[in-house]
Amino acid sequence: MATLFTKILNGEIPGKILHQDEHCAAIADIQPQAPQHILLFPKNEIRSLAHAAPEDKMALGHLLIVAAQVARDLGVAEDGYRLVINTGKNGGQSVDHIHVHLLAGRKMEWPPG
Repeated sequence: MATLFTKILNGEIPGKILHQDEHCAAIADIQPQAPQHILLFPKNEIRSLAHAAPEDKMALGHLLIVAAQVARDLGVAEDGYRLVINTGKNGGQSVDHIHVHLLAGRKMEWPPG
């Protein structure tokens, strides 16, 4: 069964796609937790970081490179941003498709949540 993210890419449900290439996509989060809140995910549906396999390393590395480019495109790279990967229920993962949260546009506090 296709995940929420795949359904957005397929046009089955609405979503604001900010980036798309052969390996991954970036969309605006519908419940932003910062002025800029972008979700980046591989097109290959990997359930979570805990389910990632050695053959996923290129796709996961690509996500980080694209995240940096999206931050530059949004104009937030200079001031800084946070990347977050939630894994599993207790880690706060709500969609069973690995994704990176790019949060920017405000000062991030530490420790988080």
